[in-house]
Amino acid sequence: MRIVVNLDVMLAKRKMSLTQLSDQVGITIANLSNLKTGKAKAIRFSTLAALCEVLDCQPGDLLEYVEEKD
Repeated sequence: MRIVVNLDVMLAKRKMSLTQLSDQVGITIANLSNLKTGKAKAIRFSTLAALCEVLDCQPGDLLEYVEEKD
């Protein structure tokens, strides 16, 4: 089981670049890239809230639980 971050989907829906999101949220592009590619192991609630505010979405729009196949 794992949590998938659908940041790329939300960026596409909002027609927003990673750079624009970085500027508006105040998070480095490197950290956003780690989230986007699934390399991040954790996310702060304050970061999640800021992303949701800028992207006008709910946490469930960004995070998805996926069962891994054997």
